[in-house]
Amino acid sequence: MDATFSYNFTAIRGLQAGKEYFVAMCPLRIIPKIFLFDEEEIPPEHRSQRILNKARIPEMTNYIVENQHDYVFSSITASIDGEIEFLPFSSETSSKDIGHLRISLEARFLINDGQHRRAAIEDALKISPELGNETISVVFFHDEGLKKSQQIFSDLNRHAVNTTSSIGILYDHRDQLSMITKDIIASTPLLNRYTDKERVSLSKNSPKMLALNHIYNTNLKLLGKNKGDSITENDELFLKQFWIVLCDSIVEWNLVLKKELTPRELRESFIVGHGVFLEAVGLVGKYLRDFHENNWTSYITSLSKIDWNRSNTNDWLGRAFSQNGRIQKTTYTIQLTAIRIKHLINLPLTEAEQTLENKFFQGVV
Repeated sequence: MDATFSYNFTAIRGLQAGKEYFVAMCPLRIIPKIFLFDEEEIPPEHRSQRILNKARIPEMTNYIVENQHDYVFSSITASIDGEIEFLPFSSETSSKDIGHLRISLEARFLINDGQHRRAAIEDALKISPELGNETISVVFFHDEGLKKSQQIFSDLNRHAVNTTSSIGILYDHRDQLSMITKDIIASTPLLNRYTDKERVSLSKNSPKMLALNHIYNTNLKLLGKNKGDSITENDELFLKQFWIVLCDSIVEWNLVLKKELTPRELRESFIVGHGVFLEAVGLVGKYLRDFHENNWTSYITSLSKIDWNRSNTNDWLGRAFSQNGRIQKTTYTIQLTAIRIKHLINLPLTEAEQTLENKFFQGVV
């Protein structure tokens, strides 16, 4: 193969299942040029699994651009349909798998894993061209006719396990609200002891009361913000005070803290042991901050007088739990639970809430 008419990479050769593969460091600037995402170039049987979710790309692009000194991307995995040649630097055992990988300019590349990274890199380079000299590792598999690429795609994703949203929050040191949420939990004895920082739903016998992602989602509702929005100092002070008042006001939580009630008994008998309650209270807290800035604490304190027992079907059936007794947490049930809480602590409903309440009684929701 003529080196003049080929892509040339310094690469490491490996062996899996008796077949060679190669790992190369590619400058970001060439990623969009080599890995073209052209629907016409991709065989029909490969297209459906590689349709880009364009909504993901701006977020990934911003991640690179806003963290140019502290971003991390995993390898791109691609199949090569075309002529390749590997030339070791030396025939010695210690270096025979390090050398030049030559790929014909006529070869086709199909990304098996990383098409969203490729698209984000392309957009990031338009904003910050100086990133072009940075590199990303690419794992190349030789696959004439792209006959094996579907199986490669399947195998790469076969054992992939998505992390829970709680772990995502726990490990996120960039998102301001994640940091504040973790600080609130660490500084509040009840939350620190009874918050599960890994799971998003608690098992029947879990020794914890709440999940980290439920507290985080409640904070989003309390502030009326989305993940990634900036948080003011007043926002942070409000959140910290809110959780102190709330933890003091839920009688059943304090029974657990005093060992007079177990977390399992709490979940079995009371809606305050579930995310639907927390996020509903978040909506109520947002309303109180907006319209009762000077006396919102008195309303939260009055939550101690509410009957949260699941046997209280007049208040919670069809809202926090369904006819079969299962807790249900959806956008509608959170809103319906919040509406009932507002009624029980003598707060008026907004026009939108009254419309939803009317639909509830009409059996529409």
